[in-house]
Amino acid sequence: MVKQYCTGCHNDRAKAGQLSLAAFDAAKAADADHIVTTEKMIRKLRAGMMPPANARRPEGAQITALAAALESRVDRAALVNPNPGSRPFQRLNRAEYGRAVKDMLGIDVDVAGLLPPDSISNGFDNVADAQAFSTTLMESYLRAAAKVTALAIGDKEAAATETNYRVPKTASQLSRVDGAPFGTRGGISQLHTFPADGDYVFKVELHSNACGVLFGGPNDGEQVEISVDGERKAIMKIDPRMAETTTGLSLKTGQIHITAGEHRVTAAFIQRFEGPVNDLIAPIDHTLADTQIGVAVGITTLPHVKDFSIVGPYNVTGISDTASRRKIFTCRPTSAADEAACAGKIVRSIATQAFRGPVSDRDFNGLMKFYTDGRKDGDFEYAIGASIEAILASPQFLFRLESTPGTLRAGQSYRLADPELASRLSYFIWGTGPDAELTKLASAGRLSAPGVYEKQIARLLADPRSAALSRRFARQWLRLGDVDAVLPDAVAYPYFDRTLGDAFIEESELFFDSLVREDRSILDLLTADYSFVNERIARHYGIPNVTGNAFRRVTLPPERRGILTHGSVLVLTSVADRTSPVMRGKWVMEVMMGSPPPAPPADVPAFEATKGEVAGKVLTVRERMEAHRANPTCMSCHRVIDPIGLALENFDVTGKYRIKDAGVAVDTKSTLYDGTPIEGTAGLRAALLKHQDVVLLSFTENLMTYALGRRIEGPDMSAVRRVIRDAEKKNLRISAFVQGVATSPLFTMGRVADQSTTVAGGQ
Repeated sequence: MVKQYCTGCHNDRAKAGQLSLAAFDAAKAADADHIVTTEKMIRKLRAGMMPPANARRPEGAQITALAAALESRVDRAALVNPNPGSRPFQRLNRAEYGRAVKDMLGIDVDVAGLLPPDSISNGFDNVADAQAFSTTLMESYLRAAAKVTALAIGDKEAAATETNYRVPKTASQLSRVDGAPFGTRGGISQLHTFPADGDYVFKVELHSNACGVLFGGPNDGEQVEISVDGERKAIMKIDPRMAETTTGLSLKTGQIHITAGEHRVTAAFIQRFEGPVNDLIAPIDHTLADTQIGVAVGITTLPHVKDFSIVGPYNVTGISDTASRRKIFTCRPTSAADEAACAGKIVRSIATQAFRGPVSDRDFNGLMKFYTDGRKDGDFEYAIGASIEAILASPQFLFRLESTPGTLRAGQSYRLADPELASRLSYFIWGTGPDAELTKLASAGRLSAPGVYEKQIARLLADPRSAALSRRFARQWLRLGDVDAVLPDAVAYPYFDRTLGDAFIEESELFFDSLVREDRSILDLLTADYSFVNERIARHYGIPNVTGNAFRRVTLPPERRGILTHGSVLVLTSVADRTSPVMRGKWVMEVMMGSPPPAPPADVPAFEATKGEVAGKVLTVRERMEAHRANPTCMSCHRVIDPIGLALENFDVTGKYRIKDAGVAVDTKSTLYDGTPIEGTAGLRAALLKHQDVVLLSFTENLMTYALGRRIEGPDMSAVRRVIRDAEKKNLRISAFVQGVATSPLFTMGRVADQSTTVAGGQ
């Protein structure tokens, strides 16, 4: 079949898709020099992409049989010679670092302000071979250790510093923000850790228009309230002519006494009315769209907070009892003789949690030396802080180290020790280190006992902390973070703002979390008739009877089903002033099907070069696409990508449903690359379900990548297929995939790397 149907295009001369199958021998499909090509073929066959619709194609059953035959040969070879793979050192990324600090010390830290951004590889920020390590990064970890320790314990010697929080320019300030007291609007509400009891000054900078005058027009009587944990601490009146009398548009309180620890601090406007600013013309949600004037015709706009700063402490009086101090100081010495024993108890407890397992005597003695040296320079708390700082800068904390048996040779496989397996499992499901129960089982060597490991997988999955699968895995796999990078044109789409964009991300994360919580089929990702919305999203989707900022489960309108019609996906696959069938088709191919299209040739003209108007008629996006792909150079790729993206054309740049584009009825009819006619989201959904094998393959491969912290290679795909086969026996439930990944040899075993890899990892 390969010779009959494939080599006509994939030969040494034509080399279509940069692939030649002239030397391919199906009998050697599992050999090292064939495996990568074999897996590429399997994926294209399962997706129905090969042979292409315009070429001679065998019957669908024959294509399926060919894919199954290749899989069978590869999978049999993998059983005879299993290879769990290996990875270089893996360090904590920013999210894992912040979660670990929260678990250990009970404080939330701004990891973005402490550590540099993580490198992304294969869509994830925890892939080991992309986690470069440098002197600069180590210095960041050392500074972070000092900062975190000071915040957790408190600092009686703290000098006055300024912390700034910025309000996103595109965030709506018409209604109350989450966390702010009722009766307020706009502004910002932020958790902030105060280092000591003392006096602090709060500063609020307001937006100006293009002339430097207060944005918002002549709104006399506007006031900004400063509150801490919901209690008003100050109120400042806004002078509409303040730019004429002050330098800048800043408001500042006097010194206000605040106790140490974490508090919710809010700077917001007093709500002076309910309902629209003007009953005749409803205000737009993108409330800063009119930045040139600040007063739109028919609407009086309102002042907006731009920045919020906290300066202090001044006049430090001490350190109050805080949640983090209670978590750290589990004992208190009553005499000098009791100090060493109490310090040892505190240090061992924190180090055990930080190092994700028992602390060796050597490591413990090293940490206690920091305590001893610190005690010479300060009091008991200062000395404990020195040890905590050393723990936070220790390789055992920063690196997820896994030992290799010294008796094995390069290329040999081994089962992970229980403590290392416990660490892998907790970071996979919870995104943080193991808890006391998991650590206790691993330390006793009981985690590998029959049935125990499987019960722990189920326990971790049922725990609320498994929300990390939606907050981290699903967010990165589905590329939800890209929503922040798209800002629809404010003139064309004035009802989209940052608040709505953030709500879209929350909707998709809550939706995926519901699949985990309710243990539903992964295919619900495509077919679910429900989602989670708040008032802003409900208004955008046209769903009635939803009020307030709280998210709740609702039944979706008929035109919306599954993740493909979520606002998050539709926004991140658009550009500022139009939809992008290419980006939408590319997203479906890359994310849902795991089959990214090839990069466009260098000489392909940009889409924007295609005329948007012909003979006075404004062209729809579809019409412009048809003109663009008339170029023969463009056609080969666009005939694969465009039908998928055009099926989603009923949704505009902001994810709002529409029936017309440029005044013309939207046409979503197309023919898929395999010759299947499709129309709209229902047709696209049916096509993906027809090729659900490749959808399951993409999901499982990404889940395995996230779990292992390394890229999935050709030899790993047999294990991926085994996870899918086992999950099919359990109706493709999410728990079956998680269980399958966590019990796979790729997850529970390691392989001794060759010397060059080991040396590189050691460096």
